[in-house]
Amino acid sequence: MVDPILYRNLAFRSKSAPGIKAILFLVGLVLLATAAMMLFPMAVDVYYGSDDWQAFAASSILTALVAAPLTYNSRQALKAGLTLRQAFTLTPLSWFSVAVVSGLPFFFSDYGSVSGNVSNAFFEAVSGITTTGATVISGLDHAPRGLLIWRAVLQWMGGIGIIATAIAILPALGIGGMQLFRTESSDRSEKAMPRVRQIATTIGLVYLGLTVLAALVYWLAGMPPFEAIAHALTSIATGGYSTSDGSFGTWEANGIQWWAAAFMLSGSIPFVLYVRFFAGETKALWDRQVKTMLAFIAVAASILGLWLVFSGQYGVEAAFRHATFNVVSVVTTTGFASADYASWGNAAVGVFFGLLFVGGCTGSTSGGVKIFRLEVMAVMLKAHFMRLLYPNGVFPRTYGGRVLDDDVVGSVVAFLTVFVLFYSAVTIALMAFGLDFLTSASGAATALANVGPGLGEIIGPAGNFSSLPDGAKWVMCIGMLLGRLELFTVLILFVPRFWRG
Repeated sequence: MVDPILYRNLAFRSKSAPGIKAILFLVGLVLLATAAMMLFPMAVDVYYGSDDWQAFAASSILTALVAAPLTYNSRQALKAGLTLRQAFTLTPLSWFSVAVVSGLPFFFSDYGSVSGNVSNAFFEAVSGITTTGATVISGLDHAPRGLLIWRAVLQWMGGIGIIATAIAILPALGIGGMQLFRTESSDRSEKAMPRVRQIATTIGLVYLGLTVLAALVYWLAGMPPFEAIAHALTSIATGGYSTSDGSFGTWEANGIQWWAAAFMLSGSIPFVLYVRFFAGETKALWDRQVKTMLAFIAVAASILGLWLVFSGQYGVEAAFRHATFNVVSVVTTTGFASADYASWGNAAVGVFFGLLFVGGCTGSTSGGVKIFRLEVMAVMLKAHFMRLLYPNGVFPRTYGGRVLDDDVVGSVVAFLTVFVLFYSAVTIALMAFGLDFLTSASGAATALANVGPGLGEIIGPAGNFSSLPDGAKWVMCIGMLLGRLELFTVLILFVPRFWRG
């Protein structure tokens, strides 16, 4: 099942392959950039005297040996930009290619369950690049520094990558109602190009600036410099990889968990709003999506905080701190944990299970269904109930002062329908590998929504994904990639009509 809106957007009638040289050229450039990024954790290992630097050196060389001839043999100017069909093909291919080569350092490493294990190495890489944060590595407190910083760098790369995809690619493709947020960044005309470069530059600077600020704040709050940098990279990317098995439960002093919640929220805000804010629109950050997300988080955190206080599990400050931190972490799909919230009682587990699906704002680093789609569904339901009450009345569907077009509404409905279908399929597939229902259901949710930890004793916030069967890990890898790329970007490639033109 594929959204029919996609076919109207694919105004391409060539019978030839979809510009394969242009696609391979861009994939090659991305892989070369990934090979260069591997030199950073290699240098970290050399600095700390770890022999694990050899894993990164070998991985970087191997990646470059594949990417360099690929780039050279397919090189071209690309002045005309990409067609929609090329964009559809390039997006999942580049993400999958990066995931494959990013797993090489894990595979070549001598540490833990990823060493020499294809399934674990690929799972860790996919979880990193999709900013999911589910991990198969235990003993993080004693892991090589290069391996730890590579996990953080992967999530940081994935965070900026999904911002670019959500702003420049998905609106043009009309996936899941994203055409509602079309900007100059998704316009390929020559007139728009200077504005596109300005937006991209500003977003990159904001992303980097927030990361540096987070690192400084974490360091001043008591984290060692290395840990501060690693957590800053994964906080802004809303990724959730930590340098400790205890995640943020290892650090509580000086309000560091409150600061971490603030930085996770900053990564879940549409980055285009930062561009508008720095362009002089002082109220730009107070967007409808942002207000809805903050209100939702405030209500959920207040309910859980009161539950923890009255159930006697924490004092007032600790209760609301843990409730706020973990609600923010799950809603923004970051995946950090300050405590094992799965032990807070069945009611709390039920709340967190629901929060797994929500997600942050569109155009941010967050995954999930996204706040705006839930708002669109609320608008549709309201209009439907009003028509039931007043059959002859006219009730326009509006969002942010704009009337919702039928193609936007149809795209959102199609996305939610396919999301539910795939969620059910992944849940059943995980159960087929012998996992219990809570592990399977929360595992499917955390994969498709790119959250990180699931629920239950195995994959809960105090657990680990290493004990899952290899088949279950591959199913979750597929789910993580599908969820990160908004489902349709991948599914359209399996429609014969797409290739026929």
